Amino acid sequence: MSFEALLQLPRHDPLRIRLIHIGAPASLSLAGLLQPLRLAEQIVGATRLQISLHSLHEADASPAHISLLVADEGAVELTPARCQALAASWSNAAYWGGVGAAVLYLARAGLCDGLRLAFPWALYSQADALAERAILTPRLFELDGRCLSCCGGAASIDFALYLIERLYGVQVQATIKEALTIDQVRGPADRQHIALQARFGQLQPKLSEAVALMEANLEEPLATDDVAKLIGLSRRQLERLFKQYLGSVPSRYYLDLRLQRAKKLLQESNRSIVQIGLQCGFSSGSHFSTAYGTNFGIAPREERQRQLRRS
Repeated sequence: MSFEALLQLPRHDPLRIRLIHIGAPASLSLAGLLQPLRLAEQIVGATRLQISLHSLHEADASPAHISLLVADEGAVELTPARCQALAASWSNAAYWGGVGAAVLYLARAGLCDGLRLAFPWALYSQADALAERAILTPRLFELDGRCLSCCGGAASIDFALYLIERLYGVQVQATIKEALTIDQVRGPADRQHIALQARFGQLQPKLSEAVALMEANLEEPLATDDVAKLIGLSRRQLERLFKQYLGSVPSRYYLDLRLQRAKKLLQESNRSIVQIGLQCGFSSGSHFSTAYGTNFGIAPREERQRQLRRS
Protein backbone atom coordinates (compact mmCIF):
# COMPACT_ATOMS: atom_id res chain seq x y z
CA MET A 1 0.00 0.00 0.00
CA SER A 2 1.24 3.50 -0.82
CA PHE A 3 1.88 6.07 1.89
CA GLU A 4 -0.66 8.18 0.00
CA ALA A 5 -3.26 6.22 1.97
CA LEU A 6 -2.29 8.31 5.00
CA LEU A 7 -3.88 11.30 3.31
CA GLN A 8 -7.25 9.75 4.15
CA LEU A 9 -6.64 10.15 7.87
CA PRO A 10 -8.53 13.01 9.57
CA ARG A 11 -6.53 16.20 9.92
CA HIS A 12 -8.91 18.33 11.96
CA ASP A 13 -10.37 15.93 14.56
CA PRO A 14 -7.53 15.95 15.88
CA LEU A 15 -5.34 13.20 14.51
CA ARG A 16 -3.90 11.18 17.42
CA ILE A 17 -0.53 9.42 17.29
CA ARG A 18 0.42 7.15 20.21
CA LEU A 19 4.04 6.11 20.83
CA ILE A 20 4.76 3.25 23.24
CA HIS A 21 8.42 2.94 24.13
CA ILE A 22 10.45 0.07 25.56
CA GLY A 23 13.69 0.82 27.35
CA ALA A 24 15.43 4.16 27.75
CA PRO A 25 13.28 7.24 27.02
CA ALA A 26 16.34 8.87 25.41
CA SER A 27 16.80 6.14 22.80
CA LEU A 28 17.69 7.34 19.32
CA SER A 29 14.67 5.73 17.67
CA LEU A 30 12.26 7.34 20.12
CA ALA A 31 13.94 10.76 20.08
CA GLY A 32 14.07 10.72 16.29
CA LEU A 33 10.32 10.16 16.11
CA LEU A 34 9.27 12.34 18.99
CA GLN A 35 11.12 15.59 18.30
CA PRO A 36 9.74 16.21 14.77
CA LEU A 37 6.25 15.11 15.81
CA ARG A 38 6.24 17.41 18.84
CA LEU A 39 7.27 20.32 16.63
CA ALA A 40 4.49 19.46 14.19
CA GLU A 41 2.04 19.42 17.10
CA GLN A 42 3.13 22.93 18.05
CA ILE A 43 2.90 24.23 14.48
CA VAL A 44 -0.50 22.84 13.47
CA GLY A 45 -2.03 23.03 16.96
CA ALA A 46 -3.54 20.53 19.37
CA THR A 47 -6.90 20.74 17.61
CA ARG A 48 -5.31 19.07 14.57
CA LEU A 49 -2.60 16.82 16.01
CA GLN A 50 -2.02 15.21 19.40
CA ILE A 51 1.05 13.14 20.25
CA SER A 52 0.99 10.89 23.33
CA LEU A 53 3.96 9.03 24.78
CA HIS A 54 3.59 5.99 27.02
CA SER A 55 5.80 3.42 28.64
CA LEU A 56 4.93 -0.22 28.09
CA HIS A 57 3.26 -0.55 31.48
CA GLU A 58 1.03 2.50 31.26
CA ALA A 59 -2.58 1.64 30.59
CA ASP A 60 -4.15 3.75 27.85
CA ALA A 61 -7.38 2.73 26.20
CA SER A 62 -7.97 6.05 24.46
CA PRO A 63 -8.41 5.82 20.68
CA ALA A 64 -5.52 6.68 18.37
CA HIS A 65 -5.23 6.86 14.60
CA ILE A 66 -1.61 5.65 14.59
CA SER A 67 -0.06 3.46 17.33
CA LEU A 68 3.63 2.60 17.22
CA LEU A 69 5.79 0.41 19.46
CA VAL A 70 9.34 1.80 19.65
CA ALA A 71 12.48 0.00 20.84
CA ASP A 72 16.19 0.23 20.13
CA GLU A 73 18.37 -2.86 19.90
CA GLY A 74 19.21 -4.11 23.39
CA ALA A 75 15.83 -3.22 24.90
CA VAL A 76 14.08 -5.90 26.94
CA GLU A 77 12.38 -8.13 24.39
CA LEU A 78 8.62 -8.57 24.56
CA THR A 79 7.19 -12.06 24.55
CA PRO A 80 4.85 -12.95 21.69
CA ALA A 81 1.95 -13.09 24.17
CA ARG A 82 2.70 -9.58 25.42
CA CYS A 83 2.93 -8.27 21.86
CA GLN A 84 -0.37 -9.87 20.95
CA ALA A 85 -2.06 -8.33 23.99
CA LEU A 86 -0.62 -4.96 23.10
CA ALA A 87 -1.78 -5.29 19.50
CA ALA A 88 -5.29 -6.08 20.70
CA SER A 89 -5.39 -2.64 22.28
CA TRP A 90 -4.59 -1.17 18.87
CA SER A 91 -7.68 -2.61 17.23
CA ASN A 92 -9.25 0.83 16.99
CA ALA A 93 -6.19 2.38 15.31
CA ALA A 94 -6.19 2.99 11.57
CA TYR A 95 -2.48 2.12 11.44
CA TRP A 96 -0.16 0.35 13.86
CA GLY A 97 3.34 -1.05 13.84
CA GLY A 98 6.88 -0.91 15.14
CA VAL A 99 10.07 1.10 14.98
CA GLY A 100 13.57 -0.35 15.45
CA ALA A 101 13.83 -3.62 17.36
CA ALA A 102 10.06 -3.50 17.94
CA VAL A 103 9.66 -4.67 14.32
CA LEU A 104 11.38 -7.92 15.28
CA TYR A 105 9.19 -8.37 18.37
CA LEU A 106 5.95 -7.85 16.43
CA ALA A 107 7.07 -10.20 13.66
CA ARG A 108 8.00 -12.94 16.14
CA ALA A 109 4.54 -12.62 17.66
CA GLY A 110 3.02 -13.52 14.29
CA LEU A 111 1.39 -10.12 13.87
CA CYS A 112 3.07 -9.32 10.55
CA ASP A 113 2.77 -12.58 8.62
CA GLY A 114 2.75 -11.96 4.88
CA LEU A 115 3.54 -8.25 5.29
CA ARG A 116 6.47 -6.20 4.07
CA LEU A 117 8.59 -4.96 6.98
CA ALA A 118 11.45 -2.45 7.08
CA PHE A 119 13.71 -4.69 9.11
CA PRO A 120 16.77 -3.30 10.98
CA TRP A 121 19.91 -4.61 9.30
CA ALA A 122 21.64 -5.19 12.66
CA LEU A 123 18.96 -7.77 13.55
CA TYR A 124 19.16 -9.84 10.37
CA SER A 125 21.10 -12.54 12.22
CA GLN A 126 17.98 -13.10 14.37
CA ALA A 127 15.56 -13.17 11.47
CA ASP A 128 16.07 -16.60 9.90
CA ALA A 129 12.85 -18.04 11.31
CA LEU A 130 10.87 -15.04 10.06
CA ALA A 131 11.95 -15.18 6.42
CA GLU A 132 9.16 -17.62 5.50
CA ARG A 133 6.49 -15.60 7.33
CA ALA A 134 7.09 -11.92 6.65
CA ILE A 135 8.79 -10.10 3.78
CA LEU A 136 11.85 -8.47 5.33
CA THR A 137 13.13 -5.51 3.32
CA PRO A 138 16.24 -3.32 3.69
CA ARG A 139 14.20 -0.15 3.20
CA LEU A 140 14.01 2.62 5.79
CA PHE A 141 10.27 2.30 6.33
CA GLU A 142 7.27 0.50 4.90
CA LEU A 143 3.48 0.63 4.91
CA ASP A 144 1.72 -2.64 4.12
CA GLY A 145 -1.99 -2.79 4.83
CA ARG A 146 -2.42 -1.23 8.26
CA CYS A 147 1.13 -2.05 9.33
CA LEU A 148 3.77 0.70 9.54
CA SER A 149 7.40 -0.29 10.13
CA CYS A 150 10.65 1.65 10.36
CA CYS A 151 14.17 0.27 10.80
CA GLY A 152 14.79 2.79 13.60
CA GLY A 153 17.89 4.72 14.56
CA ALA A 154 18.46 7.89 12.56
CA ALA A 155 15.87 6.70 10.01
CA SER A 156 13.22 7.51 12.64
CA ILE A 157 13.78 11.18 11.88
CA ASP A 158 13.16 10.62 8.17
CA PHE A 159 10.11 8.52 9.02
CA ALA A 160 8.59 11.21 11.24
CA LEU A 161 9.28 13.98 8.72
CA TYR A 162 7.86 11.90 5.88
CA LEU A 163 4.67 11.25 7.86
CA ILE A 164 4.38 14.97 8.61
CA GLU A 165 4.72 15.86 4.93
CA ARG A 166 2.09 13.30 3.96
CA LEU A 167 -0.32 14.52 6.64
CA TYR A 168 0.26 18.28 6.84
CA GLY A 169 2.12 19.27 3.71
CA VAL A 170 5.56 20.27 2.56
CA GLN A 171 5.50 23.70 4.24
CA VAL A 172 5.05 22.25 7.74
CA GLN A 173 7.76 19.72 7.00
CA ALA A 174 10.07 22.50 5.72
CA THR A 175 9.59 24.52 8.91
CA ILE A 176 10.56 21.53 11.04
CA LYS A 177 13.54 20.69 8.82
CA GLU A 178 14.79 24.24 9.29
CA ALA A 179 14.33 24.05 13.06
CA LEU A 180 16.27 20.77 13.19
CA THR A 181 18.85 21.89 10.57
CA ILE A 182 17.99 18.94 8.32
CA ASP A 183 18.56 19.29 4.59
CA GLN A 184 17.35 16.07 2.98
CA VAL A 185 14.57 13.69 4.01
CA ARG A 186 14.95 10.11 2.85
CA GLY A 187 11.81 8.37 1.61
CA PRO A 188 10.33 4.89 2.03
CA ALA A 189 12.08 3.61 -1.08
CA ASP A 190 15.52 4.54 0.26
CA ARG A 191 17.62 1.72 1.63
CA GLN A 192 19.56 1.20 4.80
CA HIS A 193 22.97 2.16 3.44
CA ILE A 194 25.07 -0.46 5.13
CA ALA A 195 27.68 -2.37 3.18
CA LEU A 196 26.63 -5.96 2.74
CA GLN A 197 29.99 -7.12 4.04
CA ALA A 198 29.33 -5.21 7.27
CA ARG A 199 25.79 -6.54 7.42
CA PHE A 200 26.59 -10.21 6.92
CA GLY A 201 30.33 -10.40 7.64
CA GLN A 202 31.68 -13.63 6.19
CA LEU A 203 28.30 -15.34 6.48
CA GLN A 204 27.05 -14.67 2.93
CA PRO A 205 30.01 -13.80 0.68
CA LYS A 206 28.13 -14.90 -2.46
CA LEU A 207 25.38 -12.37 -1.74
CA SER A 208 27.98 -9.63 -1.31
CA GLU A 209 29.59 -10.64 -4.60
CA ALA A 210 26.26 -10.54 -6.43
CA VAL A 211 25.38 -7.06 -5.17
CA ALA A 212 28.90 -5.79 -5.92
CA LEU A 213 28.47 -7.01 -9.51
CA MET A 214 25.14 -5.21 -9.79
CA GLU A 215 26.56 -1.98 -8.37
CA ALA A 216 29.44 -2.13 -10.87
CA ASN A 217 27.09 -2.67 -13.83
CA LEU A 218 24.29 -0.12 -13.51
CA GLU A 219 24.62 1.35 -17.01
CA GLU A 220 24.52 -2.04 -18.74
CA PRO A 221 22.60 -4.33 -16.37
CA LEU A 222 23.44 -8.01 -16.23
CA ALA A 223 20.79 -10.70 -16.53
CA THR A 224 20.03 -12.63 -13.35
CA ASP A 225 21.35 -15.82 -14.96
CA ASP A 226 24.63 -14.03 -15.76
CA VAL A 227 25.02 -12.75 -12.18
CA ALA A 228 24.43 -16.25 -10.83
CA LYS A 229 26.93 -17.78 -13.27
CA LEU A 230 29.63 -15.21 -12.49
CA ILE A 231 29.49 -15.93 -8.75
CA GLY A 232 29.20 -19.69 -9.16
CA LEU A 233 25.57 -20.26 -8.10
CA SER A 234 22.44 -21.46 -9.82
CA ARG A 235 19.70 -18.93 -10.47
CA ARG A 236 17.53 -20.64 -7.88
CA GLN A 237 20.25 -20.49 -5.22
CA LEU A 238 20.78 -16.79 -5.92
CA GLU A 239 17.07 -16.05 -5.70
CA ARG A 240 16.87 -17.91 -2.40
CA LEU A 241 19.68 -15.77 -0.92
CA PHE A 242 18.05 -12.52 -2.02
CA LYS A 243 14.67 -13.59 -0.70
CA GLN A 244 16.02 -14.67 2.68
CA TYR A 245 18.41 -11.81 3.40
CA LEU A 246 17.16 -8.88 1.33
CA GLY A 247 13.44 -9.58 1.08
CA SER A 248 13.52 -9.27 -2.71
CA VAL A 249 14.31 -11.10 -5.93
CA PRO A 250 17.57 -10.27 -7.74
CA SER A 251 15.90 -8.44 -10.64
CA ARG A 252 13.84 -6.25 -8.30
CA TYR A 253 16.83 -5.46 -6.11
CA TYR A 254 18.90 -4.60 -9.19
CA LEU A 255 16.16 -2.29 -10.46
CA ASP A 256 16.00 -0.57 -7.06
CA LEU A 257 19.77 0.02 -7.15
CA ARG A 258 19.50 1.64 -10.57
CA LEU A 259 16.54 3.80 -9.54
CA GLN A 260 18.27 4.91 -6.34
CA ARG A 261 21.26 5.97 -8.42
CA ALA A 262 18.96 7.81 -10.81
CA LYS A 263 17.28 9.61 -7.92
CA LYS A 264 20.62 10.77 -6.58
CA LEU A 265 21.65 12.06 -10.01
CA LEU A 266 18.33 13.90 -10.44
CA GLN A 267 18.83 15.61 -7.11
CA GLU A 268 22.55 16.36 -7.34
CA SER A 269 23.49 16.76 -11.03
CA ASN A 270 22.47 18.91 -13.99
CA ARG A 271 22.38 16.04 -16.46
CA SER A 272 19.26 15.67 -18.58
CA ILE A 273 16.61 13.18 -17.58
CA VAL A 274 17.30 11.12 -20.72
CA GLN A 275 21.05 11.05 -19.94
CA ILE A 276 20.38 9.92 -16.38
CA GLY A 277 18.03 7.20 -17.57
CA LEU A 278 20.61 5.84 -20.02
CA GLN A 279 23.37 6.04 -17.40
CA CYS A 280 21.25 3.93 -15.06
CA GLY A 281 20.50 1.20 -17.60
CA PHE A 282 17.15 2.27 -19.08
CA SER A 283 16.74 1.90 -22.84
CA SER A 284 14.62 5.03 -23.32
CA GLY A 285 13.29 8.08 -21.55
CA SER A 286 9.78 6.64 -21.42
CA HIS A 287 11.03 3.36 -19.92
CA PHE A 288 12.91 5.30 -17.27
CA SER A 289 9.97 7.58 -16.45
CA THR A 290 7.57 4.66 -16.10
CA ALA A 291 9.88 2.68 -13.81
CA TYR A 292 10.72 5.74 -11.73
CA GLY A 293 7.07 6.73 -11.32
CA THR A 294 6.07 3.20 -10.34
CA ASN A 295 8.80 3.01 -7.68
CA PHE A 296 8.74 6.52 -6.19
CA GLY A 297 5.21 7.72 -7.00
CA ILE A 298 6.40 10.76 -8.97
CA ALA A 299 7.92 11.26 -12.41
CA PRO A 300 11.63 12.12 -12.83
CA ARG A 301 10.67 15.62 -14.00
CA GLU A 302 8.63 16.15 -10.83
CA GLU A 303 11.55 14.89 -8.72
CA ARG A 304 13.83 17.48 -10.26
CA GLN A 305 11.27 20.26 -9.86
CA ARG A 306 10.77 19.32 -6.22
CA GLN A 307 14.52 19.48 -5.66
CA LEU A 308 14.71 22.90 -7.30
CA ARG A 309 11.98 24.21 -5.00
CA ARG A 310 13.95 22.98 -1.97
CA SER A 311 17.16 24.67 -3.13
